[in-house]
Amino acid sequence: MSDVINLASDNVAGAAPEILAAIASAAGGRQPSYGGDEVTARLQDRLSEVFERRVAAFPVPTGTAANALALATFTPPWGAVLCHREAHVAVDECGAPEFYTHGAKLLLADGAHGKLTPATLAAAVPEWRGDVHRSQPAMLSLSQATESGTVYSPAEIGALAEAARGHGLAVHMDGSRFANALAAQACSPAELTWKAGVDVLSFGGTKNGCVMAEAVVFFDPDKAADFAFRRKRAGHLLSKMRFVSAQLEAYLADGLWLRLAGNANARARQLAEGLQALPGVTLEHPVEANEVFVRLPAALAEGLKRQGVFAAHWEGEIWRFVGAFDTDAATIETVLERARRCLAPGAVAAVG
Repeated sequence: MSDVINLASDNVAGAAPEILAAIASAAGGRQPSYGGDEVTARLQDRLSEVFERRVAAFPVPTGTAANALALATFTPPWGAVLCHREAHVAVDECGAPEFYTHGAKLLLADGAHGKLTPATLAAAVPEWRGDVHRSQPAMLSLSQATESGTVYSPAEIGALAEAARGHGLAVHMDGSRFANALAAQACSPAELTWKAGVDVLSFGGTKNGCVMAEAVVFFDPDKAADFAFRRKRAGHLLSKMRFVSAQLEAYLADGLWLRLAGNANARARQLAEGLQALPGVTLEHPVEANEVFVRLPAALAEGLKRQGVFAAHWEGEIWRFVGAFDTDAATIETVLERARRCLAPGAVAAVG
């Protein structure tokens, strides 16, 4: 079918031209391998500038590797990680956190719209600390943006981090869509992470215009003393690391990452506003970043598919649409026009 529009995920999008240019530039000449190159060294400095303190950053090719290895750094095999029951680390990583921690347990907590609160965190923390027969809570993992497309404010993160500290937990942030969460708020990267109490961040770029580029960012470099060995043992130390680092360097240059995320967020808002105007369509979660979760009447959902508009089926009548870095306003208007056509008398069966 021609004229297909796929909004099922931001992963379906390609790569930003600036990122591809950076990869091509890194291909020239000779550079030391395994992260000893000039680009990776510059990336360390650039991330330290972005976060307003000296950090230790480790590029990896996937978000699953970033999350699982970050959690494993702070969580012993007899430990436990608290997270929202819909968190990516709990439902979308095929047991990687448990594997890389050599068996640590995930403790799942509740929370409306994908978000934890100090109260839901307290309810999920077990009372058996020190009991040799039970896994010992070691870490809190927060998704930013959440799996429901909502975002935590610095104040919310600070309250959760304070509660976590009270239970002896370190704090991890899964930031696969960190740029989208940041672009949605009037705050700095530092205010959204370490200043609010985050110990380690999985910094994502792949969903926002990179080809395959993530990084594990430690806000206390001393906590990363063994991470280089952990990454190597896990098979995520790339021999030609400069190609990952070059993507992230270009991503952070001249505010590109926030411009791309800002566009994705704007397209999500545009789509949400248009869909809500249609009969029978309701939002399932607030649209705060670049994801739109809506309840669609069955006839509309099927009609959109017949017309070449694809979203991700979540559950029941809930569908997810995702704005990407390169989604334009005209594309969203086309989706809305096709949706209106589906609901009109004598709706056409397909486009193209």
